[in-house]
Amino acid sequence: MSVDTSSPGRPRILLIADDATFTTALDLGLQSEGYDLTCATDTGHALSLRGEYHFDLAILDEPLPCIMQHELARTLREQFQLPFIVLSSCADSSCLQNAIIEGALAYLMKPVDVCQLIPMIATAIARGTELKALRTTRDQLQTALNQERDISIATGMVMVRLDLDRAGAFEFLRRQARSSRRKLGEVAHELIGNRGATLKT
Repeated sequence: MSVDTSSPGRPRILLIADDATFTTALDLGLQSEGYDLTCATDTGHALSLRGEYHFDLAILDEPLPCIMQHELARTLREQFQLPFIVLSSCADSSCLQNAIIEGALAYLMKPVDVCQLIPMIATAIARGTELKALRTTRDQLQTALNQERDISIATGMVMVRLDLDRAGAFEFLRRQARSSRRKLGEVAHELIGNRGATLKT
C-alpha cells in the first residue's frame, strides 16, 4: 500500500497493524465510504508518519504487549493530540481500563468486522473534532486568564515603583503598549519578566 494516497478534503486515518488481510479489507471499505487509509506496521513507522502528515484518527491494531501499546497511545494523545481507537485480542479488564485512561475513544475486541468498524470510525472522528474544539476554547480561555493575571501583577508593580494609584498605573501600562505597538498583555508579561527593571529609567 502506498504510504500517502489521500485526497484533499477526505478524512485520513492512520492504521497501525501488520495484518495484511485486515488492512486490505479495511482500506477497501474506507475508500468506498470517502476515507483514506495510511498504514504503519510498527510504532516507529507510525510516529514517523504522524510527524509528516495530518491524520483525523488512528487505529491501534498492533500486536504489542499492552504496556507498549498504551505508550504509543499516550504519545499520540499528548504529543500529537490525535484521537484513536484500539483493536485488541486482550479480554482482560485492565487492558480496557488502561485504554480508557489513555483516552481511547473506543475499545473493540478482535476479530472486528469492517462493516461494523466503519460507523465507529465516523463516530470517533466526530468526537475527536469536538474534543479539538474544546481544547482550543480551553487554551484561549487560559491565555486570557494568564494575560489578566499578568496585567494585574504588572499594574501592582507600577503602583509601587512609580507611586501611582491603580487607575494611573493601568494607564501607564496602556501608554507603554501603544507606544511600542504591542498588546497590553505582552508589555505586562515583559515587565514581570524583568522584575520592573525598565521602570527605573
